[in-house]
Amino acid sequence: MGTLALLLCGAALVCLVFSIRDVAALMFAAAVGFWALPLVVGGPEIPAGFEAQDEPQPAPETDFRTAGGKHLTLADFRGRVVLLNLWTMSCDPCQTEIPSFDRLQAMYKGDGLAVLAVSVDDASGLTVRRYLQRNGLNNLTPYLDAQGATAMAFNLRQFPTTLLIDRDGNVVGSLQGATQWDSPEALALIRRYLDS
Repeated sequence: MGTLALLLCGAALVCLVFSIRDVAALMFAAAVGFWALPLVVGGPEIPAGFEAQDEPQPAPETDFRTAGGKHLTLADFRGRVVLLNLWTMSCDPCQTEIPSFDRLQAMYKGDGLAVLAVSVDDASGLTVRRYLQRNGLNNLTPYLDAQGATAMAFNLRQFPTTLLIDRDGNVVGSLQGATQWDSPEALALIRRYLDS
């Protein structure tokens, strides 16, 4: 899509330069430029603070578990777009964004999105489960990593941090801090990877 956008912008520029007096050419150049320029400069808006990686990198293999004790790795989610959120129960911004993950999972679960909200400070899972139940968050599966292996594998020091991982298991970007993951910008970003 980027190549097409560059070609269209080039065509619009040629029309503009060679037909400056032609109203139709000017209108065409303006219309094509308006449509194609966002594709050239990076596509749709992205959530504030999201840092896309220049080159997607394979996600490290990490071990976390469900509240029921089942051990999982990121490889278990290969073939799906993964939004991996590392959070703590003691973090207010973490709790602020968790409901948006629940809504996001409800919207896109059937489209191949896996939202993995991994708590790094609740060994038993009891506190996380109570928090989800108390707030009516029924779409998220509670995942646990009280030993912090996942945070160490990604070299994370701030919570919450969310990583976007494509269907091939590559990290394509991350966001440190809280955001609303069902905002129009976040939905557009995630939809881009679900559709690719």
